[in-house]
Amino acid sequence: MAKAATARAFHSSVGVPDSNRQALTTLLNLRLADATDLHSQVKWAHWNVKGKDFYQLHLLFDSIAEHLEDHIDTIAERITSLGGIANGTVREAAAKSSIKEADLAASDGPDILKFLVHNFAFATNAMRQSVKESDDLDDPITADLFTTVTREMDKDLWFLEAHTQV
Repeated sequence: MAKAATARAFHSSVGVPDSNRQALTTLLNLRLADATDLHSQVKWAHWNVKGKDFYQLHLLFDSIAEHLEDHIDTIAERITSLGGIANGTVREAAAKSSIKEADLAASDGPDILKFLVHNFAFATNAMRQSVKESDDLDDPITADLFTTVTREMDKDLWFLEAHTQV
């Protein structure tokens, strides 16, 4: 049986107030869980999409999954640079993710897009809120990280939503 993650911390000379590091690490780990969960949902969609737009959605989902993989790595590395532990296993993500489960009954493009747009928007807006929260914790670098990730996720959300609009 897996042990629960502990709030361990390691020495870091990064110029962030020590008193704010645990809160920042917690915030970053929450967004890490969301991004990891979302990545798994997008990969699931990539593997399982069917229908007339199969090929273009298959490629789109794979591209978005690659972007999410980069975001996951960036978030996890920020956690460790602050002296924290990146809680990035699939089980940790499942336990901490704030997004809804994928619609595992969906198989055609429109049904898959429906849940992906919803969950992607939710995760992106959580990232957006984290910009302010990390800025309030006197960490403009983490706020900038969240700003960059949000900007890139907004673009991927636009690509997903464009397939649902007429």
